[in-house]
Amino acid sequence: MSDSSTESDHLCVLVHGLWGNPSHLDYVASALRERHEDDIHILCAKENSGNWTYDGIELGGERLAHEIEETLEVLNKKGQKIQKLSIVGYSLGGLIARYAIGLLHNQGVLDKLEPLNFTTFASPHVGVRTPLKGFRSHIWNGLGARTISMSGQQLFLIDEFRDTGRPLLSVLADPESIFIQGLKKFRHRSVYANIVNDRSVVFYTSALSKVDLFHDLENININYVKGYDNVIIDRDNYLLPLISEDPHGGSSRIWKQCKSFVSGLPFYLLLLILIGPASTIFLANSVVQTVRSRKRIRLHGEGKNGKLFGRYRVPLLVQDVQHAMEEVFENVNARQEPAYLSGSEAEETGLSKRHASILKSDGADEYDVSDVSAEGSSNFPTLALMPEQFAIIDSLNAVGFHKYPVHIQKHRHSHAAIIVRMPKESFTEGKTVMKHWLDNEFVV
Repeated sequence: MSDSSTESDHLCVLVHGLWGNPSHLDYVASALRERHEDDIHILCAKENSGNWTYDGIELGGERLAHEIEETLEVLNKKGQKIQKLSIVGYSLGGLIARYAIGLLHNQGVLDKLEPLNFTTFASPHVGVRTPLKGFRSHIWNGLGARTISMSGQQLFLIDEFRDTGRPLLSVLADPESIFIQGLKKFRHRSVYANIVNDRSVVFYTSALSKVDLFHDLENININYVKGYDNVIIDRDNYLLPLISEDPHGGSSRIWKQCKSFVSGLPFYLLLLILIGPASTIFLANSVVQTVRSRKRIRLHGEGKNGKLFGRYRVPLLVQDVQHAMEEVFENVNARQEPAYLSGSEAEETGLSKRHASILKSDGADEYDVSDVSAEGSSNFPTLALMPEQFAIIDSLNAVGFHKYPVHIQKHRHSHAAIIVRMPKESFTEGKTVMKHWLDNEFVV
């Protein structure tokens, strides 16, 4: 699915997420057309639609790379010479896009084009595990990994990718990999990450952060970018010093919490009514789709899927470096309070002594934000992530991204609202996100 002016020399690829299809990116495509109608050719990738997203990031990335190369070939035969490339990934689509970029780099495609923009919206770059320690991690990080076939195993980092003995997400972020080399070729790289109400992709993973600065919105003062309706947060300075509370601040906070709980009662009642049959249907469908997915993966590996992907089975690491995989926990990204590392644990992960020395306890009511910059971690406790996840964050941050936290306030489903996944009036804040992206990050 693609469209553009026949004169454009810039291909922009849009990649949907898990269980998605090209229509999920309709608003993104329309916003691009409205702003750059004569300058870009839009490809809404379709080869991974629906349940095919169960098949994993590797197979999804190979399909996407093939679709991009096919599109370039078709346009070239029509006399439309593409010279620039941009890729936009939403949710899981951001990871599939990063894999495809590595393959395109290895095939020399990025040497023939000018890679311009790479942007992700609410993408789980660091996986979707809930940051927990001990038995809670075992309990809460197991079910999800088993319900969406290979994609689930990879998102929860319990897979062993090929013969590396490491999770795919670790290989995908290895500084010596074709994926990081390809990513570095893009002139502009940016991520947009929801700070609240995104139960699919929480802030730390989409914003490449070791901390969650927005866990307690009542005790921080957010620094919004002017002109974007208190939706986009300043990437250079997320937070401002707290404004002194009035004498009734405590009671005011309690009233806000009560009001929030009451307003959410209809949602929770509906959830309670539906959770039994809905979960049963979901799990039953997951079993069926996992079986089908494994068959597709097997046929793909045997070259019996009707398309030739063998040339994509290339060495993924520039240097043949083997790493022993740390023992990983298994389970689902449920709605749990995240756990944090103690000062000594933070030091063991390789964090700075200064950072470790100022970590606060889980029960702290307020944080000193006088030294919070774009990375914003100095005075906030470190999440209980895996060693592999810390390494992924460090590697991708070394590549360099402009990071924009997004505060969707009009709808609980911020994961869908951030890209206006459907024409809902309550998703209008997503239009503000698109405007900011086109104003500040997308170049033609």
